[in-house]
Amino acid sequence: MSLATSPLVAASRCPRRSANYHPSIWGDHFIQYASQSLEVPDKMEVQSKMLKEEVRKMLVLPTKNLEAKMNLIDSIQRLGVSYHFELEIDDILQQIHDTYVENDVITLEEDLHTLALLFRLLRQHGHRVSPPDVFGKFKDGQGNIREGLATDLEGMLSLYEAAHLRVHGEDILDEALVFTSSHLESMIIHLIPSLAAKVKHSLRHPLRKNLPRLETWRCISSYQDDPSHDETLLSFAKLDFNMLQKLHQTELGNISKWWKELDLRTKLPFARDRLVECYFWILGAFYEPCYVLARRITTKVICITSVVDDIYDVYGTLEELQLFTAAIESWDIRCLELLPDYMRFCYQALLDVYDEVKQEMTNEGRGFCIKYAKDEMKSLVRAYFVEAKWYNSNYTPTMEEYMDNALVTSGYRMLTATSFIRMGPIAKEEAFQWLASGPKIVRASQIICRLMDDIVSNEIEQKRGHVASAIECYMKQHGVQRENAIEEFKRQVISAWKDINEELLEPLQVPRPLLMRILNLTRVMDVLYTDSDGYTDSTESTKHHIAALFLHAFPL
Repeated sequence: MSLATSPLVAASRCPRRSANYHPSIWGDHFIQYASQSLEVPDKMEVQSKMLKEEVRKMLVLPTKNLEAKMNLIDSIQRLGVSYHFELEIDDILQQIHDTYVENDVITLEEDLHTLALLFRLLRQHGHRVSPPDVFGKFKDGQGNIREGLATDLEGMLSLYEAAHLRVHGEDILDEALVFTSSHLESMIIHLIPSLAAKVKHSLRHPLRKNLPRLETWRCISSYQDDPSHDETLLSFAKLDFNMLQKLHQTELGNISKWWKELDLRTKLPFARDRLVECYFWILGAFYEPCYVLARRITTKVICITSVVDDIYDVYGTLEELQLFTAAIESWDIRCLELLPDYMRFCYQALLDVYDEVKQEMTNEGRGFCIKYAKDEMKSLVRAYFVEAKWYNSNYTPTMEEYMDNALVTSGYRMLTATSFIRMGPIAKEEAFQWLASGPKIVRASQIICRLMDDIVSNEIEQKRGHVASAIECYMKQHGVQRENAIEEFKRQVISAWKDINEELLEPLQVPRPLLMRILNLTRVMDVLYTDSDGYTDSTESTKHHIAALFLHAFPL
């Protein structure tokens, strides 16, 4: 059906599906922060600068104690203030690499904790280091990791964290992850409460997969109870967290005002009302002060996309969805009159958000960004429509058919493109072209997003009526049980994480800050979707995460 010849379609009276999503648990709570002043009191500003300089001096002070330097860098990163010292940390790690690494081999003879920490820090910053040469010395005569290491809690935790940076073919890190996970789990009941909590947290949220901001909140809370903590670093971390929290509250307040004015929660009551959760999602991708505009744009886009998703998944008839897909393909305000009333609200909001972005980018001489962003949105709705046709014809695709389409409906390439828009000069047109080519790191992120979502959402979605997920497709094609499909998808998620780790090692295809958006968006999936769909049902752990980051400041 052509848009040019389609009559006005009224909202159909046929039965509509309902997902019975819970209403927003936050309501308009954060609007109160919209008018909050971002002016930092002079006394606080002076104190922040003074503490920052003291920490910088500690960091760059020459020392022969490599372990102390590594622990300091680790603490600075965990406490969330490393964005202040990126150049200094890069220089220090480069010097350490140049001094102690030859042909990808660490030449140091140190204990397990120091070597595992050094390995992780170097890998996090893109350096290639060979794990067999680092950790092979901790094996016994039979080629197994020495059981005696299990009593070294600090070393075990460091090895566990390091193992999460493994790439394909690194059997020793695969073994290390199994070994440390098992022993740390069994060790918990024998530890004092503070150490038990630390181990439990690491097992559930390893650093590689956790959101930096959540790690900061947890680390500040536990670091102050460590007798060996540095008071200057702790004071700076608390002050910085509170100052950033105030910025994030104000941003969330202003975006909440925009959302309330759209009034989609009233106009489209079937859709998920998850403005605060969307902001939390995007804060996971970039929290630093320099990305204020990036967060605003990307949050608005993900909010509208969530509504679009629900129109395709839950409410729209196939005829209506055909019109909606054609309207987005046309990207023309004149298409409004061809849509049912309920679709008009969403379509208008979508066009308005992208017009806002277009104006900003054109003023900055970066108008090319908007074409790529629109193209990704168009691809996304085309894929949504494919799913709608499958559902309406009761068709179960092959796994190959399903995944080709489902990687697009994950929305992660669209979100990545949107996140690049306000990344500044490093996001050249070549970076958007690279993204559009479907590089390995993006595909890996899409696989993790799609499979983790399908694993935890499958049963609920099938009960309400939903297109076959990866689980149904795999079960039908391979003649296996649900549990077998889930185990296979968990293996694929592990493999995709190895792809991401590999693509973050030098040499890089695009600047590292762009790749970090992809890593961070993938981390959001691990936090929200490991145990359940923490976005759709945000009443439990997601609620606590949001409260920690946006409601509770640290006493100074």
